[in-house]
Amino acid sequence: MQIIRIHHPYSQQQIIAQPLVLALGFFDGVHRGHQAVIKQAAAIAHQRQLPLAVMTFNQHPGIVFRRLDSEQMKYLTLQQTKAELMADLGVDYLYIVEFTSAFGALSPQEFVEQYIVGLHAKVVVAGFDYTFGPEKATMQDLPHYANHRFEVVKVAKQQKDASKISSTRIRQAVTAGDVDLAKALLGYPYRISGVVVHGEARGRKIGFPTLNLHVNPALRIPGIGVYAVKVKLMGQWYAAMASVGRNVTFGADRAVTLEIYLLDFSQMVYGEHVEVAWFSRLRGEIRFANAAGLVNQLKQDKQHTRDYFATHSGQVAL
Repeated sequence: MQIIRIHHPYSQQQIIAQPLVLALGFFDGVHRGHQAVIKQAAAIAHQRQLPLAVMTFNQHPGIVFRRLDSEQMKYLTLQQTKAELMADLGVDYLYIVEFTSAFGALSPQEFVEQYIVGLHAKVVVAGFDYTFGPEKATMQDLPHYANHRFEVVKVAKQQKDASKISSTRIRQAVTAGDVDLAKALLGYPYRISGVVVHGEARGRKIGFPTLNLHVNPALRIPGIGVYAVKVKLMGQWYAAMASVGRNVTFGADRAVTLEIYLLDFSQMVYGEHVEVAWFSRLRGEIRFANAAGLVNQLKQDKQHTRDYFATHSGQVAL
């Protein structure tokens, strides 16, 4: 897959000079609803023997239009993970447009001329609720602006438990610690990445050495609790348990940290970049009277993690 980064206004030399099928959306999380859009676009591209392109943005439009606060703007996927998921879905070209004030000010007609016709789209595929332009023109409006120059395909709402599958719903689930629901809506386990940093080394002292992760603050970390996860480290996936919490057993008013205990790994890996796939929440955070109580609970958590992966596939990919 080729990634093409665009800053408005773009140079024509940046654009793929051939007809294509174009899927539109921000695609935060690349969840099952997004996958339906991309898979339908892929089917059309295959049928018409055209390449498949996706156009997305480097940041959520709500930042420019000031519709969302900082907490709402914590993403499910950053650009690298989003690109990896797009490649898995068979996308040939990924256009990442920098969503600036100038780009956001384009009228619906200007957007169509420059970013649909200008990208040589013969078929445009998007979800039923896709909007464009400052006044939020809709998919119902798009055929008018197309004026028979390209075909418009609107993908119906995707639902689970009678509710729409949406990035907002998944963000809420992740924040609440309901990674099981997030996994069901995404179609794969929620994933984040980070760098292993030094912590207080308290886990090593009690027999449970952990990886302390520094995570990009733009990413959404699951709510406080203990989870069954898998960790990709140096190219290999390991079963692990993750703790998001304040280590309340060792004092009050402590900062929230993300610590991970790998079940079958004991090397020093400071500075390594790791990926975490979140499968299931095991419990909430508990304050113990002493370290011995915590150790006993961690032993139970370790067994529960092994039990979970003994009865679940542990598949990480789409």
